[in-house]
Amino acid sequence: MTALQGIAVDIPTADGTADAYLAHPGDGQPHPAVLLYMDAFGPRPQLRAMADRLAGAGYTVLVPNVFYRHGRAPVVELPEFIDPGARPEIFERLGPIMRSLTTDLAMRDAEAYLRWLADCPAAADGPVALTGYCMGARLALFTAGTYPDRVAAAAGFHGGRLATDDPDSPHLLADRVSAELYFAHADQDASMPPEQQQRLEAALTAAGVRHRCEVYPGAHHGFTQADTAAYDRDASERHWAALLDLLKRTF
Repeated sequence: MTALQGIAVDIPTADGTADAYLAHPGDGQPHPAVLLYMDAFGPRPQLRAMADRLAGAGYTVLVPNVFYRHGRAPVVELPEFIDPGARPEIFERLGPIMRSLTTDLAMRDAEAYLRWLADCPAAADGPVALTGYCMGARLALFTAGTYPDRVAAAAGFHGGRLATDDPDSPHLLADRVSAELYFAHADQDASMPPEQQQRLEAALTAAGVRHRCEVYPGAHHGFTQADTAAYDRDASERHWAALLDLLKRTF
């Protein structure tokens, strides 16, 4: 098995410097690039472990701290095991930070992340893949629609508010997407109720986007995150199989 390399990197953006984690096979060769969009808790050992697992499958993976305007990760102090129900102050602190990341700011940052990967010696030439978790699923869909020529595939897991009535809802970019998409919804997720699931499916179908949307029975918002109370091992392993299958078809 090829050894992995995981390092901290800094990414210049239009508004400063985003700290990030980069993982890739340690064979000195360029590999297909994956931009991994964090959940609200941000880069931490759990997300680095997920990046390492993808790198072990042969990919170069970048995990930026999308909240870098508020400081380097962790922006909010986190316990080793995250149970928001028992620690409501975590989301009380994260809420304003999340709301401050507007779509315009996030997509300006996305251009910087994609440009950085294009110049990264460890990343192969050509379009990248995206995978996003919770709020990261929204960022993945926005990025696929904003930079269609740079994104070959995008996946989102337990994403919320993907198809709302808001004028800037990410599903409204469906007709600009050229990537293949995969979305896995938690069926116990108030942030992505059935009506939004149906609206997203309808928008992607009408736009002719290659896609698959699935509901994971019994899973809760955050089911992929092993350091949280929402973790569901079976649903998480199903996510890994779906993600790796998408990447295998893409690259």
